[in-house]
Amino acid sequence: MSIVVTARDLARYYSVSRGAFSGQATLKALDGASFTIARGKTLAVVGESGCGKSTLARLITMIELPTSGSLNIGGQEIVGATPAQLKALRARVQIVFQNPYGSLNPRQKIGHALEEPLLVNTSMASKERTEKAREMMASVGLRPEHYDRYPHMFSGGQRQRIAIARALMLDPELLVLDEPVSALDVSIQAQVLNLLADLQDRHNLAYLFISHDLSVVRHIADDVMVMYLGRAVEQGTRDAIFNAPQHPYTKALLSATPQPDPERKRERIVLTGELPSPLSPPSGCTFHPRCPWNFEPCARVNPHLLAHDGSLVACHAVNPPEPSTKAA
Repeated sequence: MSIVVTARDLARYYSVSRGAFSGQATLKALDGASFTIARGKTLAVVGESGCGKSTLARLITMIELPTSGSLNIGGQEIVGATPAQLKALRARVQIVFQNPYGSLNPRQKIGHALEEPLLVNTSMASKERTEKAREMMASVGLRPEHYDRYPHMFSGGQRQRIAIARALMLDPELLVLDEPVSALDVSIQAQVLNLLADLQDRHNLAYLFISHDLSVVRHIADDVMVMYLGRAVEQGTRDAIFNAPQHPYTKALLSATPQPDPERKRERIVLTGELPSPLSPPSGCTFHPRCPWNFEPCARVNPHLLAHDGSLVACHAVNPPEPSTKAA
């Protein structure tokens, strides 16, 4: 199995001004994510707004570089890479954004939008670029006459198909899918998800799928990473996460997912309190102020991801700390 991406303790911090008299503060948008993604596999990243999902997407696509940690793409470490090396790596990782209405230039015909990545990154002749653009249009379910049309002439689902086609023009190894169906109608969501699954099989692509919709994640993911306030709190296979969740935050997220079977009842877990500010996160386990399992070590000891029943879980109630553990 060919590994496309390997991340180790990946972190991204920002220096934020707190006003003229308060000085600078450090915002830990991402604070130590570790994972691998192989060809033909999908890693889904889930969590509330502000958990670090979009920051992770910016690091994987090399829009930003990590503050610390290691990110290896296709055998090349991006930390310390030269501008030429980063340019070559960026062609291997492409992104599909959430909003299909905002990701296309309204003044640019679709055919030209698809050819643009080839014009910028390759030495292909004009005829070759056009042929490849038309082939890619057909592969995502668009018709030949769409080539000379403008974005406003398409529906949301068609625009997202165009965005997917554009992301595939450079034959990438990894697609970062940042909430790719959340702006679409439910019936269109299913079509786009089925298209993504078909393209993954056809091109042996690796996907990093970012979403807050767990019903969508269950449909498409092979592995799942649940994040809270910049850190992973649970990681495992899709079946392990959905059938036997371990972390209380994962349990709460799943309890809020609508059930298609009206006969199947699930106890709703309601979290108390607000999501803490990433500028001043709680001590110890950052989830402990909202956790129904909160007990003595939680406020002073930061839990690490440890193996438990087939998953990696960062929770003292699941993996009790050693008596000698000091506060983190």
